[in-house]
Amino acid sequence: MTDRTRTRYWNERVKSDGTWRRDPNTGEPMRPPGEDLAAMRSGLGRPAGSVPALWPFYTCPIDDHAAMRGEVSVEQAAEHAALALFGLHQQAQRDPMHRPGVNLGQALKVLRDKEAEKASRGSRDSEKRARSSMALDVRFNAAATATSVSALLYRLRGLISQLRDISQPVDYDRLMDDIREWHYPDSRLRVRSRWGLGYYVWKSPSASTGSHFPG
Repeated sequence: MTDRTRTRYWNERVKSDGTWRRDPNTGEPMRPPGEDLAAMRSGLGRPAGSVPALWPFYTCPIDDHAAMRGEVSVEQAAEHAALALFGLHQQAQRDPMHRPGVNLGQALKVLRDKEAEKASRGSRDSEKRARSSMALDVRFNAAATATSVSALLYRLRGLISQLRDISQPVDYDRLMDDIREWHYPDSRLRVRSRWGLGYYVWKSPSASTGSHFPG
């Protein structure tokens, strides 16, 4: 197996506090070029290794035995999926959509709170607020109970689009690991537990973007 020597794409551009790194020559924020994000989005719904535009962004170790069989490793498949989702999430966003320490459940909790607030704005209609929260609950639970990686990724695509709509970041290192673990029933249970705790128990210190999360 070939060792990984490169830093993952989002970590090359985003610091541990969730802000952009600066170009050492120009001092400008290292926002991803639009063509990079378009290349990543081209991987949505397509198998790892099948999209040449994504090849330059892969950083995980190459499983030589799998490669000889014309296959990719679970880690390669997870990185491909995470890159494609990041390309979708970061599209047209000024701030980084990678935020270390914010798992998917926590990010969706912020979305749930914002949707409930929007539904109830100017009204005391608790039923309307409950319907808004319930709709997201259903979508989140569908992802969390997905029985295959392909079903999970299909549902994540919709949830990530919703997070993009409110400029809410997520930890892409963690999400990549979660996707990798989804291939195995035992570790899938642990991921599901983390997401559930974040979504139903975790309390956001602010209902705004990731700049307010603890590091």
